[in-house]
Amino acid sequence: MNYLVSIGKNAKKAFEDLKGIKHKRIKKVLDNYNQSLLKNTNKIIRENLKDVKNVKRKHLVDRLILNKKRIEGIRHSINEIAKFKNPVGRALETWRRPNNLTIKKITTPIGVIGVIYESRPNVTADVAALCLKSGNCSILRGGSEAFNSNRLLANLFRDNLRKNNINQNCVQFIENKSRKIVDQLLSKMSAYIDVIVPRGGKGLVGKVQKFSNVHVIGHLEGLCHIYIDKTANIKMARDLVVNAKMRRTSICGAVETLLLEEKALKSHAKEIISALLKSGCEVRADIKVNKLFKGKLKKALEKDWKTEYLDAVISIKTVKNVYDAVEHILKYGTMHTDSIITSNKKNAKIFLNGVNSSIAMHNVSTQFADGGEFGFGGEIGISTNKLPPRGPVGINQLTSYKYVVSGKGIVRP
Repeated sequence: MNYLVSIGKNAKKAFEDLKGIKHKRIKKVLDNYNQSLLKNTNKIIRENLKDVKNVKRKHLVDRLILNKKRIEGIRHSINEIAKFKNPVGRALETWRRPNNLTIKKITTPIGVIGVIYESRPNVTADVAALCLKSGNCSILRGGSEAFNSNRLLANLFRDNLRKNNINQNCVQFIENKSRKIVDQLLSKMSAYIDVIVPRGGKGLVGKVQKFSNVHVIGHLEGLCHIYIDKTANIKMARDLVVNAKMRRTSICGAVETLLLEEKALKSHAKEIISALLKSGCEVRADIKVNKLFKGKLKKALEKDWKTEYLDAVISIKTVKNVYDAVEHILKYGTMHTDSIITSNKKNAKIFLNGVNSSIAMHNVSTQFADGGEFGFGGEIGISTNKLPPRGPVGINQLTSYKYVVSGKGIVRP
């Protein structure tokens, strides 16, 4: 526990130090870090290979791998984040009261942000950059399967903070691999951490619900759905579903359950499901869908509607109509991303208004559930909270605000 308290104190001190730093120096850190990633590409890949060789859960390999293309992707994100204007100190609203009070709503940093995440080492770079750009400090607890990759990416960031005379503890990576660390972060660090962002599966969700006494921006499970009605363009539906499932199966925006309108079974199901099978996807289907394939598909069970596979597996269910689809999503969804494929504007409106998703889509692949694709440069996570922030959390979502009230000696009668 002393280890975490030391990290917490360092983060609080770094946050205070950061308040006096001009924003152009923060931008320079990000520019320098970008060059460090390029210069150290081969070293990053070597460290990443150590992680890949040691990984025990093989379905995590795709999320874990860093190659030249993915490192270039990280560099692109850092570059985009660096370009944004300073989000701190902006006047969101200004108004004057009849008594001549002037009230301004001004953006402020949140403070110290703790992020608990699994598998994906690009999160280390994205979070460090987004938090610094928005005037915050970060404490990073990455999964043990990506330890070597995460440590190097974090240390390169710290090196560039130091070179620019900024407290390197603006970014800290927890090197203690003990599982108890997560419990302690959630339950014992409220004096030092202002917000916790968990990025993980059911195990982490359970811990958060059980232990957290720190405010949570919930990037929890991504149990994403696509609903197809009888009016959907068949080719569009086929291409979107295959992309949403198979482009990258291990990301939180990958579709996990496909809902088919009964009246679309004969016209749409065979072509879409055949394309999924051809792409190497395992299909688990209900009885009505299975009849079309003479019972050759794996039978979908109740647990399949609750499962985030993060793998080349999809569950398919027949529903009566758009209302039935919405009802299924409200029951089994995780408020992440859900999409409807339809040419019927009325059905689209019913779906988009009816689901409680943080991202609701119409004729779009769920793989676009990504801060970079939203123009945010990157994301600290996708918030499935009902309260703000919701959806991709970028630099503007990593600020709070305060009201600044001014007048000329006004007294309240």
